[in-house]
Amino acid sequence: MTFNQILEKIKTYDTIIIHRHQRPDPDALGSQLGLREILRYNFPDKTVLATGSDEPSLGWLSKMDSVADSAYQGALVIVTDTANTPRIDDERFERGDCLIKIDHHPNEDPYGDLLYVNTQASSASEIITDFAQKTGLELTSEAARLLYAGIVGDTGRFLYDATSPKTLRIAADLREFDFDFAAISRQMDSFPFKIAKLQGYVFDHLDIDENGAARLLLTRQVLEEFDVSDAESSAIVSTPGKIDLVQSWAIFVEQPEGYYRVRLRSKKVVINEIAKRHDGGGHPLASGANSYSLEENEQIYREITEAVAHANTN
Repeated sequence: MTFNQILEKIKTYDTIIIHRHQRPDPDALGSQLGLREILRYNFPDKTVLATGSDEPSLGWLSKMDSVADSAYQGALVIVTDTANTPRIDDERFERGDCLIKIDHHPNEDPYGDLLYVNTQASSASEIITDFAQKTGLELTSEAARLLYAGIVGDTGRFLYDATSPKTLRIAADLREFDFDFAAISRQMDSFPFKIAKLQGYVFDHLDIDENGAARLLLTRQVLEEFDVSDAESSAIVSTPGKIDLVQSWAIFVEQPEGYYRVRLRSKKVVINEIAKRHDGGGHPLASGANSYSLEENEQIYREITEAVAHANTN
């Protein structure tokens, strides 16, 4: 579908409810809340709500709305930055009258009545900005702040390969608005002392093979020792990549239910196919998966080592 089709659909509904993925990152919140701000400003007579669990570590971005079940009656539901339905935060997303998916992940789960998926975009926040610009919707400084934060978050402050010339042009357009852009970078670059101590644990316990395939296991005991939640542990996901030898890595985070949340990252070697084989998916160089035993952890790491070794021989 096109941006104009999305806009026409928005115009036909009085209530719009925006969802995003569970355990939100800056792009999930930036795209969701940035779109909320744009629609509220351009359509003041509409009810525009954002739903999902609040993430305390990202409270500086904005807060969620309280959405009653009755609000979904006859509503338009938009889901941003979410590749598949199991990851959508707030299971009520199917209760609306119409569902639109706006995303930049590979379209493995083409859910929704209408879809706009652009895997060339750096982030969902880039797509939302592009949508507003191309349909003539006005942005506010608050919308620009949220969308800029989303782009900065998903590009690693413009370090990752997904950063395109278009990404930089859109970021520059957002910078024309009045918000403290430097504060966003400072916020993303700072972390509590307990995370700094956990980073030390990463460097001490990271397992790296001769080709640069690395892994780390964070047990419940380790998380409790450092007083770090599963969500907070995401702050160290990029830490192994700071080591020059490391090419691809997996961080296995033990969950209260006994399974492992697996965060997969890579500098060049594509790893999302590995994620797909283990109840996950994502971008070629940044994916997530689930492992249901220590043996499956070993299997995932073997697949990473094989992928890195194969890349090194070509």
